[in-house]
Amino acid sequence: MRVLFIGGSGIISSACTDLAVSRGIDLYVLNRGTSTTRPLPPGVTVLRGDIRDPLSAHAALDGLTFDAVVDWVAFTPEHVRTDVELFRGRTGQYVFISSASAYQTPPARLPVVESSPLRNPFWQYSRDKIACEDLLVREYRESGFPATIVRPSHTYDRTLVPFDGGWTAPARMRAGREVVIHGDGTSLWTLTHHTDFARGFVPLLGHPRAIGDVFHITSDDVLTWNQIAEHMAAALGVTAKLVHVPSDAIAAADPDWGAGLLGDKAHSMVFDNSKLRALVPDYVATVPFHVGAREIVAWFDEDPSRQTVDNHLDKLMDDLAARYRVQS
Repeated sequence: MRVLFIGGSGIISSACTDLAVSRGIDLYVLNRGTSTTRPLPPGVTVLRGDIRDPLSAHAALDGLTFDAVVDWVAFTPEHVRTDVELFRGRTGQYVFISSASAYQTPPARLPVVESSPLRNPFWQYSRDKIACEDLLVREYRESGFPATIVRPSHTYDRTLVPFDGGWTAPARMRAGREVVIHGDGTSLWTLTHHTDFARGFVPLLGHPRAIGDVFHITSDDVLTWNQIAEHMAAALGVTAKLVHVPSDAIAAADPDWGAGLLGDKAHSMVFDNSKLRALVPDYVATVPFHVGAREIVAWFDEDPSRQTVDNHLDKLMDDLAARYRVQS
């Protein structure tokens, strides 16, 4: 099977690249060759080009056709529209990477299933993903364009701390300083290791029953945000000092941080993966976050230059902690 990844060295896509190659897929990757954090494995055919530049993309693809094309870096309807024009008649399947943040926020019921409504009035990123999905559904219905939509939730690898500000929260934990957690810390959240995501994703490539359909791929390991912080602290060898701050107050203090909370993380999100398992019966997520947290700490400790603190967020946590620590 010949497959094209547009991107392929990101947090989620890198694990899918490794697994696809190990399973014998003839994998092509179209990218600009600028990422060095996650090198592509041997066996990948690299096409140098920029999907945002139609002339560059056409030249790189040079008349190739594919059994499946996955765009890991499409975020707006314009991006998807360009892909539809580029790949119509040249692929048996086009996979769009959407987002579980597109689901109704806050959710009306749990667990979330693929037929749950899509509506996110808080986060432009999510509204753009919804618009992309709408375009592809219309293309499938009207012209048979072979689209498959996949919605990851919070998927991470060893390079991604699951808190805003990157290494800021772990640095504070290690220094014995307080870390701000939104709400009361008891909302439920699903973290998915990128290798687990790949085990659900790669079997969908070229699967005829995936055409015209949508799937989310997540772990079944559900934690509270307090537990996530405590696992992170344990991996650091410390005890977390948590201060709970209402999400609205965080949003008022920092609209960017607040958009990701009110539009996503502040609400409990638990997913039913039954639909995926109907096509991938052996799918199971095997990496719990307490294991993933140790991977994260080990990677950042391997090279201290990676331990970058967001000074703005660091000061904001000091300010919020001072105001709300008595209430926690």
